[in-house]
Amino acid sequence: MANFDLIVIGAGPGGYVCAIRAAQLGLKVACVEGRETLGGTCLNVGCIPSKALLNATHHLHEAQENFPKMGLMGVKPKVDWAQMLAYKDDVIAQNTKGIEFLFKKNKVTWLKGWASIPAAGQVKVGDELHEAKHIVIATGSEAASLPGVTVDEKVIVTSTGALALEKLPKKMVVIGGGVIGLEMGSVYARLGAEVTVIEYLDRLIPGNDGEIAKTFQRILKKQGMEFILGAAVQGAEVKKGKASVTYKLRKDDSEHSIEADCVLLATGRKPYTDGLGLEALGVTLTKRGQIETDAHYATSVKGIHAIGDAITGPMLAHKAEDEGMAVAEILAGQAGHVNYGVIPGVIYTTPEVASVGETEETLKDAGRAYKVGKFSFMGNGRAKAVFQGEGFVKILVDAESDRILGAHLIGPMAGDLIHEICVAMEFGAAAEDLARTCHAHPTFSEAVREAALACGDGAIHA
Repeated sequence: MANFDLIVIGAGPGGYVCAIRAAQLGLKVACVEGRETLGGTCLNVGCIPSKALLNATHHLHEAQENFPKMGLMGVKPKVDWAQMLAYKDDVIAQNTKGIEFLFKKNKVTWLKGWASIPAAGQVKVGDELHEAKHIVIATGSEAASLPGVTVDEKVIVTSTGALALEKLPKKMVVIGGGVIGLEMGSVYARLGAEVTVIEYLDRLIPGNDGEIAKTFQRILKKQGMEFILGAAVQGAEVKKGKASVTYKLRKDDSEHSIEADCVLLATGRKPYTDGLGLEALGVTLTKRGQIETDAHYATSVKGIHAIGDAITGPMLAHKAEDEGMAVAEILAGQAGHVNYGVIPGVIYTTPEVASVGETEETLKDAGRAYKVGKFSFMGNGRAKAVFQGEGFVKILVDAESDRILGAHLIGPMAGDLIHEICVAMEFGAAAEDLARTCHAHPTFSEAVREAALACGDGAIHA
């Protein structure tokens, strides 16, 4: 038996960040992970490998479509799928080994295996029992299932299987028009597949700004993706290596079917807490199976905390990281805090989509007076130079104070551009503060300044 100040269960973004931060603050820390490599879903079968494939297929698109426009002539590249997967796996290995190095550097003990919590203050890993003053559950999430759809990770796959298909599909059906479905659908569309997205609601990316969603759908359609909205999937079956998906249109209850070589089930994720023994411990769960916590991430059982996808809030790696930092600081006697009003969300397609804070829809629902500052990337010289002038930046501000309430971007590097707005919001800045900040020319970030200017007297280049 080993004694620790803190045992973190799960080495995903929330868990490993929590463990490292706690170690930095002087705690004796262990982290339990059953996978062969650290990093959780994100680094192994999620964020990182999907970005590798998005990057590879973006360059493929550029070579096939835009190189000739720039005078770069030659034979168009062919896809070596095995080599692309090898590149993806190498990216995963570099990142997961990096976390292992950070554990050694910060003297975090990796307890290899799957954990259970027999009692408060105790964590069992395999046959070994360990004691800890504090336990943090950071076990993440898993793909949500759908009645009538049985996943085999070969023909009917989750995001995990979609990252390692044996061969490229000619036709793919994506069930779910959220972030994961659209990112992976984009990858295979660039690789030549006919991709059809089936979404239950009448719009894509629920929760995002409505104008962004419409623009995003239009751009993806131009890229070759098809969409069936307002459709409830009834089931999917595999016969002779092919899949058939049946669905009903909500507007008239008519039933239809579509065939594909591969079906990606991307209807969201659910907390993964299997095997921990939470029910026997008396840990309170929500109706959705999330662990209930207070403002300090404490569960209903003293000494046990929880963070990340296992608790309420957006299932985002960086949200889990922030919570990991916060709970580590709380346990070390500091005042850990997360500002949930300033957590950005990004979709890594081309163009990228990024958002933070309020949307026009939420502000209208709240009856709050606001102003909109908007600027199209068509007015940005750098964006036009890279064939990405279709998107825009939208900033929402309080009508009286000019304080930034939210922002929504679709365009080049949107996932990076959003962070200057996040910093401004964190410090309670007004749109005028952004507008009066000098931005280098020519950069994509000038579109952010122009949108801020549009909140006042007007943009210069519009």
